[in-house]
Amino acid sequence: MSEQHDPRPAESEWERKRRLARIFGDVLPESTSDDRDEAGAREPQSSDDWLKAQVPPHHGG
Repeated sequence: MSEQHDPRPAESEWERKRRLARIFGDVLPESTSDDRDEAGAREPQSSDDWLKAQVPPHHGG
């Protein structure tokens, strides 16, 4: 069985990452809202506030 030679030169890691970023864009952010301390986040004042916060957006509010 003969090996096929790839005529393209080997690609370095940074070149591969740059090529993939150009094709797919930034798929994942560096950090998510779970990782950050949200300035507008506040603790619920009552159990009703907590319950209302748990309702998915597609169920209306």
